[in-house]
Amino acid sequence: MRTVRRLAGLFTGTALALGALIATTAASAQAYSPNPAPSVYYRDTGTCPCSGGTLADPFDGTYFANDPGGYAVKIELNQGGSFVGKVEFHPNDEKLWVYDTKNDGDTFYVKISYSAGGTTHNLGTYAAPGTDAVLDKVVKDFDIPEGAPVDISVYDDQALGDYIGGARGTGSAVA
Repeated sequence: MRTVRRLAGLFTGTALALGALIATTAASAQAYSPNPAPSVYYRDTGTCPCSGGTLADPFDGTYFANDPGGYAVKIELNQGGSFVGKVEFHPNDEKLWVYDTKNDGDTFYVKISYSAGGTTHNLGTYAAPGTDAVLDKVVKDFDIPEGAPVDISVYDDQALGDYIGGARGTGSAVA
């Protein structure tokens, strides 16, 4: 009888610990409420190098290299007067930069795709790593055909259901 009680207690304790572990790992980061306000800036990189002006920011600024035929984009995210992140697409070398600039327990997700040959090519969804650093960033290097329109969408949730803003369609970047 004593063994049965011990086993029952062991199984109950294990089940409770497993339930707590699953609940902890399944919880997602808090969502911004309201969403950050996006400000979108474009540059014809045929007239670059470009920096300063609307490309300046409190972290590392933005510099776009010369790339004739390319169209760069910078999306700044602000919430309540606070700079929370930015997304940049650099046509020169086709690079996506995603910055999280505020340790607030939240992040945002950036989906990128391009169109070529009548087909849309999904390049994935990216977020900056959530560390204790003042600035977290991820840089992705793609091989996108020259002149291809590049769509960038920024979301507040990993399921891509809460759209914040972006540069897509007729307002897309160009590789």
